[in-house]
Amino acid sequence: MSPQTTLKAQKRTITGRKVKNLRKQGILPANLFGNNITSQAIQIDTKDYLKVFSQAGETSLIDLEITGAKPVPVLISDYHIDPVTSAILHVDFHQVDLTQKVTANVPIDLIGESPAVKEQGGVLNSPLSEIEIEALPTDLLERIQVDISSLKNIGDMITVSQLTVDTSKVKLNAEPDAPVVMIQEPKVEEEPEPVAETPETEVAPGQEGETQPAAQGQTPAKPETPEPKQ
Repeated sequence: MSPQTTLKAQKRTITGRKVKNLRKQGILPANLFGNNITSQAIQIDTKDYLKVFSQAGETSLIDLEITGAKPVPVLISDYHIDPVTSAILHVDFHQVDLTQKVTANVPIDLIGESPAVKEQGGVLNSPLSEIEIEALPTDLLERIQVDISSLKNIGDMITVSQLTVDTSKVKLNAEPDAPVVMIQEPKVEEEPEPVAETPETEVAPGQEGETQPAAQGQTPAKPETPEPKQ
């Protein structure tokens, strides 16, 4: 767990669509909520937030210091990003009780190199990129590292039950036999079967469907028109 960092904030009176004016000034609108507290609108310096987020992420405690109040322990609960510019638009902070367990999604980092991939051409498949854990705020993990150097053959896998986690402090909210990473056989592209060519059938002269040319100087005979019945 990273050392706890401090983030300064002020109470926010501007709400609704007017918050876009705050963003233009480099100020990030935010909210603070939690059990047994009244939710409040706050604002922070965008650059300060980005610096703290790069250090703490979503699973490390932050001391949020609102002007005129004592710092309180919080976690970054949610944030919104502009889909076009990727700029941060809003963030929610969850004030936590250090004696009560919380849940958080922790990213899974794959480290090392799999012999099955390097030597046998296996395909590395990681169904889980993150996993939900439950722990006291002070015991939350930043990430869970998984060493894939033990995957030596195609078909080998690492399951949730094999993750290196102190289960006396951290509970993994996933099925123990759920695969975290596995080695699959490489896909073999099947070549399309050649299409057999149909031989052309030669039509003999005079055969039905072929028109015989008229002799030189001769007018082709007109077909007889049957006389109408009286």
